[in-house]
Amino acid sequence: MGEMIYHGKVKQVWSTEDPDIIEFRYTNQISVFDQIIPSLIPRKGESLNRTSCYWFNLVEKADICETHIIEMNAPDRVRARRFDVVREPGAISQDRENVFVPLEVICRHYLAGSGWRRYQRGDAPAEEFGFEPGTVLEEGVKLPSPYLEVSTKFEKFDRLLDRDEALEISNLTDEEFDSIMSIVIKVDEIIESEASKRGLIHVDGKKEFALGKDRVPVLVDSFGTLDEDRWWDANKYDEGEIVQLSKEFVRGHYLSTGHHDELYKARQSGEDEPPIPALPQEIIDQTSNLYSTMFTRLTGQEF
Repeated sequence: MGEMIYHGKVKQVWSTEDPDIIEFRYTNQISVFDQIIPSLIPRKGESLNRTSCYWFNLVEKADICETHIIEMNAPDRVRARRFDVVREPGAISQDRENVFVPLEVICRHYLAGSGWRRYQRGDAPAEEFGFEPGTVLEEGVKLPSPYLEVSTKFEKFDRLLDRDEALEISNLTDEEFDSIMSIVIKVDEIIESEASKRGLIHVDGKKEFALGKDRVPVLVDSFGTLDEDRWWDANKYDEGEIVQLSKEFVRGHYLSTGHHDELYKARQSGEDEPPIPALPQEIIDQTSNLYSTMFTRLTGQEF
């Protein structure tokens, strides 16, 4: 039967009869700003699992890199290779194999989400995103080239890292780090190619890795979904309108209610976080429909 090893914000990790294989079980929970919303989104878990497996299959067919996928054994479950998890920063030796890389890699193609909010606050100038110094940017502008960021994995809140600290935390070599960055760019090229065929813009997304035998990078976890990635409608974008087709839709709800401002201020001052309110039923219904219809739109398959 297996035992639950770990319960994340939206998925569970279970052991199997094989010690080298784990099972991911996707729940209908939803989280934003590192807070789990006390509302369930029907059909969300199945949408995440099936969408992610679709992208993993394309990556394997393109022979871009190894992945952790073994088989999708249920609509909301997938069996995958198991990797050791070391949570202490810098504790992974440079000869260790079969280990999870304690970093998240974010690749941005448009200025949106937290990148846009950093620019608005003055924390990241235009040149940070590849523009000429002093350029005045608008939300949603396409970046001159893919912009890669690396964040922490095992701290209470995601925190952006410069290259030196990312190498210190993960103990990757420069070559291993650059190899992972290169893989992310190649994977996003596949995503952009497929999404553009279906009237979608792939705005940004995050990916995670492990090191397998001989420390070869292995793409793990999930990606290309409405949780890890941001999507816009291409036709509406060409008309000057940004239509959110991802979890950003839910983030927008909490931005509009003022919850994000309260949460950000509490975290900045070290005060207790305000609990995140449940979603209105109307937003739950809209979000559930979005996850199911976007699966079809992203993959071309029936939900």
